[in-house]
Amino acid sequence: MDDDAPVLPRIRPEIASLPVYRQGRQAAADAFKLSSNENPFEPLPGVLDAVRGAAELNRYPDAMAMRLRERLAARYGVAVEAVHVGAGSVSLIAQLILAAAGPGDEVMYAWRSFEAYPTLVAVSGATAIEIPLTDDSRHDLPAMAAAVTERTRVILVCSPNNPTGPVVTHDEFAAFLDAVPRDVMVILDEAYAEFVTAPDAVDGMRVLGLLGRPNVVALRTFSKAFGLAALRIGYAIGHPRVLDAARATMIPLSVTAQAQAAALASLDAEGALLERVAAIAERRDRLAAGLREAGWRIPDAQGNFVWLPAGAHTEPFAEAFAEEGIIVRAFAGDGLRVSVGEEESVEKVLRVAASVVRTLPERHPGRTLAWEL
Repeated sequence: MDDDAPVLPRIRPEIASLPVYRQGRQAAADAFKLSSNENPFEPLPGVLDAVRGAAELNRYPDAMAMRLRERLAARYGVAVEAVHVGAGSVSLIAQLILAAAGPGDEVMYAWRSFEAYPTLVAVSGATAIEIPLTDDSRHDLPAMAAAVTERTRVILVCSPNNPTGPVVTHDEFAAFLDAVPRDVMVILDEAYAEFVTAPDAVDGMRVLGLLGRPNVVALRTFSKAFGLAALRIGYAIGHPRVLDAARATMIPLSVTAQAQAAALASLDAEGALLERVAAIAERRDRLAAGLREAGWRIPDAQGNFVWLPAGAHTEPFAEAFAEEGIIVRAFAGDGLRVSVGEEESVEKVLRVAASVVRTLPERHPGRTLAWEL
């Protein structure tokens, strides 16, 4: 031991062992950054003016984001108390987990799913229960329901699943809720809901309205479809008592006045939003079709990204993309997530993807078998 090393405060072992969140790799000016599921379009009409108008930087923002909560409550036909706004949906997940789970409790989620889930559970002191995805990269809801114990406090369901892409259907989710104890919180993480085109997909607002499940909290964000990733703002819809518990754990004043103003302006531009979402969804479907034609066996894509199940070949394939000016997200040992970016990126992605898939072993799970072509 180095006698000159400083004596540092003791850190919880489970926190000391956590990896620091790794943001999507940045891209050079002449490259396409397809690593962070960002919206390739500029801010919606009126957003920049709204942000410029929120210029009182010497004043604290409205701690409860009341104007936005009132707007969202009217949009979804719920009470204002049933809406909670936070600094991105990931902060809302953290608040809800902290409100419901601690040491000795369990928080369950499918894996692989959103990479922040394990960290958020560890920070709470609870135990993470990871349930493997099905062979087609979907949530195995029956297996998740069967894994519930007396210690289960929270279940996270991500639809569309990030990073693999498939949705949970409404009927699957309803049956799952019937199998889960009513006192277990179920968080439906719908960060990519606006891009979904599958008619049978679960819709958190429909679940809350038709099924009346007070243990369900639906999460949405302005980061993806609305293109406000830099401002960090998202919202939850759920039972007021559940959301009050989340509000009790939040960092005060974490939603800025600029973010609230931008979100309100974005809601005013819904027509332009729908046009952009339709364009991204069409580009996604075209990209997915091209990847399948090239020989990739990829899961259904319902977000603003596609999933390449490259397995052990993930990191060298990511470098192959980078060498061609395309920055993708590599999940070591599992696969590559490629965001739907600018139109000019599509042909380039398909060209590189077609070149690397040929190097996969013939019976690799990410490659379509010859007899299936």
